[in-house]
This record gives sequence, C-alpha cells and structure tokens, in this order.
Amino acid sequence: MESIARHRRFLLAMAASAVMAAGGLVAPAAFAQSATWPIAGKPIRIVVPFPAGSGSDATARVIAKLMSDELNGASVIVDNKPGAGTFIGAQDVARAPADGHTLLYTIVITHTQNPHLYAKLPYDPVKDFTPLAQMVKSATVLIAPPDAPFNNVQEMVRYAKANPGKLNYASFSQGSTSHLNGELLQMRTGTKMTHVPYKGTADASRALAAGEVQLYFDGTATAVQLIKAGKAKGLGTATPSRVPVLPDLPTIAEQGVQGLDIVGWQGIFGPGNMDPAVARKIGDLLAKIGRSPEMVKLIETQGNEPSGASGPAFAAIVKNDSERWGEVIKAANIKLD
Repeated sequence: MESIARHRRFLLAMAASAVMAAGGLVAPAAFAQSATWPIAGKPIRIVVPFPAGSGSDATARVIAKLMSDELNGASVIVDNKPGAGTFIGAQDVARAPADGHTLLYTIVITHTQNPHLYAKLPYDPVKDFTPLAQMVKSATVLIAPPDAPFNNVQEMVRYAKANPGKLNYASFSQGSTSHLNGELLQMRTGTKMTHVPYKGTADASRALAAGEVQLYFDGTATAVQLIKAGKAKGLGTATPSRVPVLPDLPTIAEQGVQGLDIVGWQGIFGPGNMDPAVARKIGDLLAKIGRSPEMVKLIETQGNEPSGASGPAFAAIVKNDSERWGEVIKAANIKLD
C-alpha cells in the first residue's frame, strides 16, 4: 500500500509540473521570489536615450531621486545612452533582465513612431517592453516669426494655398513629432509646404526666430520662451484642449482644422515579460511620484502636464498613438531607412 501511495504522489507531482510547464504557470514559491522588488542591494537603473542635460534627462533625474526616497534610500541611477533615434537606449532595456531593475525613460517616438518609420528595428516595440507609467503629457505649439503675414491658423492656411510651396516649416529632426505634425497639417488643409529638418530643438527654434523658416511645431516650453521674448507668435496648439501655460491661444481644432490633437508624452517602460505583480508595483509607485508636488511643479514649469496613467491605461495610450502615427507616416510615405 505504501508503494502505491508513493507512486500516486509521484504521478501527481509530475502532472502538476507538466501543467505548469505547458501553461507557463509559476510555482507559488517561485512567484513569491520573482515578485520581490526592489531586490536588496541591487541598483535600479533608468536608461535615458538622450544626452545628459536634455529635458527628458532632467525629468528622469527627479524621478530617480523621488523613487530612491520612496524606497528608503535604494540606489536609483540615471544611465544616458543617446543616439540613433533612441535605438541604443531602447535596445539596452529590451535585452535586460525583466526584474524591474532596468527601466527606460523615453518619449513617444520610441514606441509609436519608430516602428512605422523604419523597416527594421533592433527591438520589438510591443514584445520587448512592459508599459509602466506615462509621466508627462506634452504639447506642440505652431509658431511663426513675428513678421509673418498671418496671425492665426485660418490666415496661414489661406496664405499657404495662395503661395503653394513657399512656406518652409522646421522640425527638430526627420521623422520627429514636429515633422509629422507638419505633414498632418498639410494633409488636413490641402496645402503644400517645404519641410526643413534641423539637428535638435535649439537649431529649429533659432531658425524660426531668425526668419529662416515660417512655421515650426515647437515644444511648449521653448515656444512659450520665444513668444514671451517677442521672437515668435503663437498660431495654435496641436492639442485636444488649450494648454494651461497659453490659455488665450486657441487649439488648431478650434480654428477649424481637425486631427492635430495627438499629445506627445514621456513614459517609463520595463523589459518585456515582467512579472505582473512587479510591473503593477512599479507602476503604482511611479503614479504616486507623478502626483507629488515636486514632480508636478517640474512638469508644469516645463510647460507640460502631469499624467497619472499607469499599467493597462498607459499601454492603451501607446497602442492608440502608434496606430494614429502609423496612419500619418504611411500617408506621407516617410521612411528613414
């Protein structure tokens, strides 16, 4: 009888192991171990695919500080890996262990624009990442030089139609949000303009202020600076509603042109296949940090808005924006490789 009982226990154990292997289930002890975050003594690394001193880098460093404070002094470091349209930093995180100790702080381009701009990417934007939290919602503002012969979007459209190809619009790089908004504006208004890409926001803003170009979808912070300094005038915002730092400037939609309301963002991702419990824990922590007075003040000072979207809500935003930008890029036939 004892041998039969032992044999029965053996068969039950083998069956349980087979079920877990086939269904991808994790034994309770293993799950408890994998759900532990942070791991004592192991630093948390936030990879930023932009140079030190950039706007995204500055925000990531505040997030790192606040994470460390919330985690009782745990080591949280920022690791800058700029270049190649965010490829280098994104690939680093995609290949990292999915234990929540390597995170990516990036902008909308990595997951919603690059997949449509390049035939081949060194990462899979869906399988290789776990969306954790959207930290910042950012807008673009359509600006023009002070002496431009138009003062709002409707006047600009009339001028562009009367002078096809004569208006130049800047972007801070080929395939960037500022470029794609310019393409979208032409599609929605039936106008023809000339795209002039620059190497970064500083060069594009300088070109607009110098009158080298007549239009530029600028980031909110720099657009506000140029407008306040009298070096540019605002025509409209590419947002669903007016931005708080420019309450008197109508949206482009308010002025009769629909569809330019895809809000930019900055968010945090982990590698793919993260333990759901760990991902939820990190997402909840980041959402809490995003609501903190220090974080809200920084984001609003930059002319942006804080966001509380985390986990599935952030994943839905990424998916929706990818589909919308994909339509624009396909219609404009933009390829960067």
